[in-house]
Amino acid sequence: MSVQNPIIFYDGVCGLCNHVVQFTLKRDKKGMFRYAALQSAFAEEILPPYGGKPKDLNTLYVLVGHPESKAQLLHKSTAALFVLRNLGGFWRLLSLGRILPTFLRDFMYDMVARSRYSIFGKQDSCMLPKPEWSDRFLDQEG
Repeated sequence: MSVQNPIIFYDGVCGLCNHVVQFTLKRDKKGMFRYAALQSAFAEEILPPYGGKPKDLNTLYVLVGHPESKAQLLHKSTAALFVLRNLGGFWRLLSLGRILPTFLRDFMYDMVARSRYSIFGKQDSCMLPKPEWSDRFLDQEG
């Protein structure tokens, strides 16, 4: 599976999701990941052919290998563990959570997803990246 410039699709108005994006940006020393909000026109165009649902704001997606024919869309806990594994270092160790059955990992993921707005808040609009990171956001206008 190609891991060159995987795209992380996230809920752009979710406080937790924006923290996850900031966390990843700061630790992605190789600049491997690209980002797009689920609310963007980019997500609306790219996700459906791979089975993704941009309107499902409870799901984190990572698209690996796009636009190759063997591209793979990861979601929920599998997507999160992929990100951790590819950040390297200590974070790679946390990705060992993939030894748990997917149904159990996704059950825990769904519990957090259902309450994320009440715990972490909801913003009025998607975050604007720092200028040094703007080239990593594929859904930016202009």
